[in-house]
Amino acid sequence: MAAIIVKWILLTLFFVINNPKLLIQSQEQVPCSFFFGDSQFDNGNNNFLLTTAKANYPPYGIDYPNGTATGRFSNGRNIADFLAQFLGFDKPIPPFATASGSEILKGVNYASGSAGIRDESGNNLGDRISMNRQLINHGITVSRIALLLRSTTINDYLSKCLYTINIGTNDYLNNYLMPRLYPTSVLFTPDQFAEVLIQQFSLQLTTLYSLGARKVAVFGLGLLGCLPEELARFPTNGSPCVDSINNDVSLFNNRLRPLIDNLNNNLPDARFIFINITSISLAGPQPIGITVVNAPCCIVSSDGQCARNQVPCNNRNQYVFFDNFHPTENLNLAMALRAYNAALPSDAYPIDIRRLVQQ
Repeated sequence: MAAIIVKWILLTLFFVINNPKLLIQSQEQVPCSFFFGDSQFDNGNNNFLLTTAKANYPPYGIDYPNGTATGRFSNGRNIADFLAQFLGFDKPIPPFATASGSEILKGVNYASGSAGIRDESGNNLGDRISMNRQLINHGITVSRIALLLRSTTINDYLSKCLYTINIGTNDYLNNYLMPRLYPTSVLFTPDQFAEVLIQQFSLQLTTLYSLGARKVAVFGLGLLGCLPEELARFPTNGSPCVDSINNDVSLFNNRLRPLIDNLNNNLPDARFIFINITSISLAGPQPIGITVVNAPCCIVSSDGQCARNQVPCNNRNQYVFFDNFHPTENLNLAMALRAYNAALPSDAYPIDIRRLVQQ
């Protein structure tokens, strides 16, 4: 697994070096960008919630501008930040918790750490803004945008925007894989649970469409069985990862491409795409650069997040994970870049984000 992940980093770095213009756009490619999801996208919404799923303290943000702990679950920028940069925005899309005034015309980030497709997912950590609640918040934003535009062109305006969703991880990590706290693993086989998630996710994406979304990028789930936290919790039986977890998650991922096809075929003018994070992480040339793939860069507390005010590793560029769950800024750049401009055909289906926003 180590070699596989480093191969991925090499391919990504190769792409950055040979495509520097991807990192700097002269103008905004879409009028607005909206983000939905969990801690991979959260840039401050959980700061205002009663939850242990927070990242608004050092060492989080140590590599963010001015070394600020903003609530991003990383040492620096997250995937949403890089995507906004690639799209030509001069600053990150603001979190719903603080977005106000005309800035919402550029978009809003609704993501919430520990949130899931299912409302109960992440409840063990405290409050969180589930996907259903994020859609309610987006409805509020749409109403505010309508007032700001003061015209009947809002549907046309929203149809040109990009909507990016990265959610589902906590339906496994903080639900299905916690049988002492949640009954889902008793009620459903892994295949049944994946189907239940897809059915609910389909309804949520259809709701997003009804609120004006037309260009939608849906991220798949990563190799959750390779997270340091899961390696510490479950036996690997000699494998580099917890294969049973990766197998369970693949049942969900394998249903996403048919879901995308179904939405595009049945919703007029819909242009949904699938970003295959698992495939991205399994592809690439020979290894270089990243050397630590199964341990966190920071000192973690009992919940797997960085312990407060502790000094993290100095060689953060060599680590895949910052804490027991979340990637370093380098990995966030890698995932965002491959999602935006696919290096391999397997990265995105049927097209990547760059081509989606051009349509």
